[in-house]
Amino acid sequence: MSLPLEGRSAIVTGAGRGLGRAEALELARLGAAVVVNDFGQPGRDGSGDASATPAEEVAAGIRAAGGRAVAHTGDVADHQQARELVELAVAEFGQLDILVNNAGILRDRMVFSMSEDEWDSVIRVHLKGHFNTTHFAAAHWRARSKAADAPVYGRIVNTSSEAFLAGSAGQPNYAAAKGGIVGLTTSTALALAKYGVTANVICPRARTRMTADVFAGFQEPAGDGSEDRLDPLAPEHVAPLVGYLASPAAAHVNGQLLVVHGGMVAVVERPRVAAKFDTKQDAFTYDELDALLTPHYADRPAGETFAAAEVLGLKHE
Repeated sequence: MSLPLEGRSAIVTGAGRGLGRAEALELARLGAAVVVNDFGQPGRDGSGDASATPAEEVAAGIRAAGGRAVAHTGDVADHQQARELVELAVAEFGQLDILVNNAGILRDRMVFSMSEDEWDSVIRVHLKGHFNTTHFAAAHWRARSKAADAPVYGRIVNTSSEAFLAGSAGQPNYAAAKGGIVGLTTSTALALAKYGVTANVICPRARTRMTADVFAGFQEPAGDGSEDRLDPLAPEHVAPLVGYLASPAAAHVNGQLLVVHGGMVAVVERPRVAAKFDTKQDAFTYDELDALLTPHYADRPAGETFAAAEVLGLKHE
């Protein structure tokens, strides 16, 4: 019996550790040949010297298990290096079928304390990094589709965050980047559908190097052998959804946002219009808006905003 991704090739960025590593291993387990990308800087803020070791170790592990994998140690936020990443997948495996964007860094600060560099660096790695790889993958699929005069197989899985959905006061750069990734994904989903490509976005929650302090108070399962269960915050809870979205089974899943963690997947509905007001004149005046909007908001719960903080309460039942 064939595996769901047998004969397919994939790129996973930020795959040397944490979520990306778990996703690369899952895609390989499902039969895909994988380009394991990781710039390899040790600091979660993007600090430290780049290293080939994380990507190479994951690729070697896939090969040792009987799979096909090659390492790429470039910076996806660099346009040319992102081009080389896609070219490597095509050169090694004949074509690219799946792109999983996961690479990222954190430089947390309140908005009134954040420096320009702290803003720019996070936007660069997350949002520009997602764009760069998407751009070259999309061009590859479009060219193949035009040559074949038919749709091709293409899957994009992007990584956003609950920080965007719920609003994270100490992460304006990260929340903005992750919100931008959602916009990039929905635009890409519409643009590439005619070529046979789907693009979806996940908001994962996992215990990784980037979130070590965030989840420091969440106890891991006892390691005394009395309980043989997975840490509810293990990246391995996220990887199967990525494998599914990358598979032929998800052909009709496109432009969607899903929250995933701890044995739970939640499909997030798109925003709905809560109220609509029409002027009774040629154009609104201040007084008319005051008469309409002030009562509308007067009885709303204090602190309620467009942010969907309730997603933080989602859990496996």
